[in-house]
Amino acid sequence: MPCCRVSRPEVADTLHAARCTLYGLLRTLYVARSTRYSAPCTMHYALCTVLFAAVSITATASAQELEPRLMSNVPRGMNFAIVGYGYSRGNVLLDPSIPIENLDSKLHTMVAAYVRSIELFGQAGKIDAVVPFARGDWTGVLQGQDTSRAITGFGDPRIRLSWNSFGSPSLSGAEFRSYRQGTIVGASIQVFVPLGQYDPTKLINLSANRWTFRPQLGVSQAVGPWLLEAYASAWFFTTNSDFFGGSTVTQQPLFAGKIHVIRLLPKGFWIAVDGGYGVGGRTFLDGERRETHISSFRFGATVAVPLARQHTLKFVLASGARIEMGPDFDAIAVSYQFRWGGM
Repeated sequence: MPCCRVSRPEVADTLHAARCTLYGLLRTLYVARSTRYSAPCTMHYALCTVLFAAVSITATASAQELEPRLMSNVPRGMNFAIVGYGYSRGNVLLDPSIPIENLDSKLHTMVAAYVRSIELFGQAGKIDAVVPFARGDWTGVLQGQDTSRAITGFGDPRIRLSWNSFGSPSLSGAEFRSYRQGTIVGASIQVFVPLGQYDPTKLINLSANRWTFRPQLGVSQAVGPWLLEAYASAWFFTTNSDFFGGSTVTQQPLFAGKIHVIRLLPKGFWIAVDGGYGVGGRTFLDGERRETHISSFRFGATVAVPLARQHTLKFVLASGARIEMGPDFDAIAVSYQFRWGGM
């Protein structure tokens, strides 16, 4: 299965060509393993393997969960309101193990988010909530049958509690002026709430129709004007007992690691390059193990541009490709952030 989707020549730009070269080299390491996914299946059997793993409907606005500077300290009581738009194209939201020919999806995502800085045990913490609204178009052929669908609606909202347990004291606005970051160690727990649009008679939905829990550990180290960050996380899924055709879907945990290299610039500008790898997440349909083991890479770049004291624009480029299974996409996003409080 080639990395570059030649059926989409219009997106074979410099970024896409570069990632395809890299992923082509990585994929050769797995070529011996890929042959085990060639077994034939019936139409119903194939349709039921469309397992909507982890949703990630806000992916284009969060660089496919790469999220640089997640642990940065801010004054206690500061608030952030964020709106964003993202566009992604590729093999998104569908399990790529099914025999769909010329699969292509176009996903437009709008997100609204709120973040507040709080104090937990004397250290800095944050709570945040994200609500996505999306328009998606999918085209593809499954054993000669057109599987196209267009959806517009809300995806699953997510809420998160973050706590910097070391190196990030909770500070007032006045105290924060003299703060200089060294080493920060932190943790977070994010919950995806199954409230988005879902139709069990359809293969493709904007909601996963199940709860998802994502704990994460991270460390951030300041080195002059640079920040080096590393994170490890796991995704745990509850059961979807109302999957397409009345089936029940369960999924094993998905594990992920990511790194960020961030350059702080004068006047509040900053840039980041990001990389991540996810593995695991095998699914079971009515108790039967499916060959849906995920192995995928993601890369991204972020630029933050302050417009004024309380206003910031953020631009994101992201790209991902599967080695075994997982999303294969290109994405671009822009978001606007307004902050207040924390005095």
